[in-house]
Amino acid sequence: MLSFDQALSQLLAAAAAVSETSAVPTLAAAGRVLAQAQRAPIDAPPLDNSAMDGYALAVADVASVPTRLSVAQRIQAGSVGTPLQPGTAARIFTGAPIPVGADAVVMQELCEHATGEVTINHRPAAGEHIRRAGSDIAAGSEILAAGQRLRPQDTALAASVGIASLPVFRRLRVAVFFTGDELRMPGEALQAGAIYNANRFLLTALLERLGCELRDHGQVPDDFAATRQALRAAAQDSDLILTSGGVSVGEEDHVKAAVEAEGRLEMWKIAIKPGKPLAFGQITSAGREVAFIGLPGNPVSSFVTFLTLVRPFLLRMQGVCRTAPLSYWLRVDGEWPRPDARREFLRARINADGGVELFANQGSGVLTSAVWGDGLVDNPPQQAIRHGDLVRFLPFSELLS
Repeated sequence: MLSFDQALSQLLAAAAAVSETSAVPTLAAAGRVLAQAQRAPIDAPPLDNSAMDGYALAVADVASVPTRLSVAQRIQAGSVGTPLQPGTAARIFTGAPIPVGADAVVMQELCEHATGEVTINHRPAAGEHIRRAGSDIAAGSEILAAGQRLRPQDTALAASVGIASLPVFRRLRVAVFFTGDELRMPGEALQAGAIYNANRFLLTALLERLGCELRDHGQVPDDFAATRQALRAAAQDSDLILTSGGVSVGEEDHVKAAVEAEGRLEMWKIAIKPGKPLAFGQITSAGREVAFIGLPGNPVSSFVTFLTLVRPFLLRMQGVCRTAPLSYWLRVDGEWPRPDARREFLRARINADGGVELFANQGSGVLTSAVWGDGLVDNPPQQAIRHGDLVRFLPFSELLS
């Protein structure tokens, strides 16, 4: 069996990133992958401005306190004042430009205001409560790197320097279908031997969360010809075909043979638990090759394998540079005395004390473990876990985006 790291390395090496780009309005760019680095066309803030509601003045005019100054002007955000005359102050509000001649702002709580004048009860230092032009962003500096999935704060940063549109890679097109004569959709009658198709809901939601364009080809019976036809249809307008079920070597597992008939296949057994079988290959369609990944049919195995192996493959195809999720070393409040020979991804959650609790039943058929948990513990092969040990925790908040 391949190790997890070997399988991931091979997948990432085979991931061909999309190259087509388009400009989208910055307001609609969140969730897309940035194709070109962005530089600020202006300083931010563009002018020296007040960080407080108060009074702009010259420090030299406040030799001691209290000092009384005449209020010569009122400056609010969006307006520009006139040069400050010696011995005067300007009533100023947060975000308003600092007038020429002022070198500090005294917050209003330290002043006493009267008609036409103000008493200053605090001697400020030069620059106090002034946000300098370019103190956040200098014109010409890189503010966003290429290859990152844009978050709300990223698009806000672009907007703050006046960038109205952003170049992004096109969305990845992923076709899915699900094999198994036993599968039924919720709402249909459940005859003896049948099960509901949880994987269709699981993979659809996972792909949509990653910003993919989904082509759902539905359920395919356990039939070689039908599976070949489904692969041909899925390959027509997709960058990746993703399936669940049918990738083992049983008599009714037709995906392996169908992929080999329509392209080429590498059938992997990976030393992880859950999720040992993973099929990877290419489907040939109209002179081009379309990537194929076949996941296990068990929903928990499919879930864990998608998060740990398919997700980084998809990110690389989307043009994302950083594919590894953030992880944290946390104390475990529990034990796992009987480790597996394979690398385990244990469903776990963080308790109120900041420790990690393991779900009691880690069976690959226990979908409730994925709902109960809020992440995975990445446990090396043959490693028992004792109460108080530090474990590597992968939060779902990282793995689902």
